[in-house]
Amino acid sequence: MKLDLNLLRVFDAIYTARNVSRAAAALDLTQPAVSQGLTRLRNLMGDPLFVRAAGGVAPTARAQRMAPAIQEALRALESAVRDASGFDPALAERVFRLHMTDIGEDQFLPRLITTVRLRAPRTRIETMRVPLADLGPAMDQGRVDLAFGFLPGLKSMRSAILFQDRYIILMRAGHPFARRHGTRLRALDAIQALDFITVRTHAYTRTTLEALHAADRVRVTTEHFMALPALIEATDLAVIIPRNIALSFAPRGGYAIIEADLPQHQFDVGIHWSHRYDKDPANRWLRGVALELYRED
Repeated sequence: MKLDLNLLRVFDAIYTARNVSRAAAALDLTQPAVSQGLTRLRNLMGDPLFVRAAGGVAPTARAQRMAPAIQEALRALESAVRDASGFDPALAERVFRLHMTDIGEDQFLPRLITTVRLRAPRTRIETMRVPLADLGPAMDQGRVDLAFGFLPGLKSMRSAILFQDRYIILMRAGHPFARRHGTRLRALDAIQALDFITVRTHAYTRTTLEALHAADRVRVTTEHFMALPALIEATDLAVIIPRNIALSFAPRGGYAIIEADLPQHQFDVGIHWSHRYDKDPANRWLRGVALELYRED
């Protein structure tokens, strides 16, 4: 049986993406080229390997059995090649692609870029927002190097905790609610007296308000965290957000932070990466920089 490396890469890309077009994009090939590779694989294996399914394709039982061995072989080969070449940050010319939200960029990028520019001046950093369902495959395929944030859905990825955060209630200084309750809310049912802003990309606020029977108190929904400071300053609206984000607004002044024992309000913020790139020298170097800059002792 003549089975070359490119066919294994085609198999892995289709298996990971569950879609021939997305697999072609990940491999930087045309869709016909990937389809031809799949046809060769089918003929060699005597099995269709992938069948049509909603949104793309699904692996056959034979493909399911083949996938772990093929992925492990590709990981071993990639690691061997990268370890042999090494990574010299002073000379390296490459692009690091990072998954971050808009507020993640505000929290992490300034110090990270400053340090990377000093130590690896020829590299570049690009940030992107990848849907959670696509983030794991994007990291497996090397389209994203690291993902920053609270991402409990990435159970199959490697991760390291940077710091622990918790949700608080933020409103303008002088808000009647803040004057009445101070910096600590004792009775959660008092939340039903507030009007809220929610951030569309961050589900915790809405699910928390639903749990506290206050979902009908949402008055504004915005797309991004960065719209919050101006809205809070100008209105009597409140928002439930991570404390570290609230503190990043503090230099502007004029805010009240109220602590409360909200449902599941504590969480870990970390970095996440693919097992496939665990030993990759460049990925390990960037992870080391992130841990050095942001990990709490």
